[in-house]
Amino acid sequence: MSDQRNSADDTLTHLAAILADRRQADAGTSYVASLHQKGLNKILEKVGEEAVETILAARDKDAGGDAAAVISETADLWFHSMVMLSHLDLSHEQVLEELAKRFNISGLAEKASRPDS
Repeated sequence: MSDQRNSADDTLTHLAAILADRRQADAGTSYVASLHQKGLNKILEKVGEEAVETILAARDKDAGGDAAAVISETADLWFHSMVMLSHLDLSHEQVLEELAKRFNISGLAEKASRPDS
């Protein structure tokens, strides 16, 4: 499990570095740069679009569909979520730290401890 976690951490760290480099690239040649140039609302639109596509793929998988579609759409969702974090000068490490804090707390207790939103 530790090797898998390190591999996942390495993948996210590598992706974050690529996203940071491409953020400053030419928007005419970089999809990531073009998203940043269009601004947060466009990035959020893409996160929302990918979330819906992930939900639909999961529903289809539950009805006997293709697991590969769920994996592909989830990868798209994570990618666009990382672009969003980058745009907001936040990091995947902060998200992982938040998840790690939750390991020893009941999901119901954690949810109840959140401020109303």
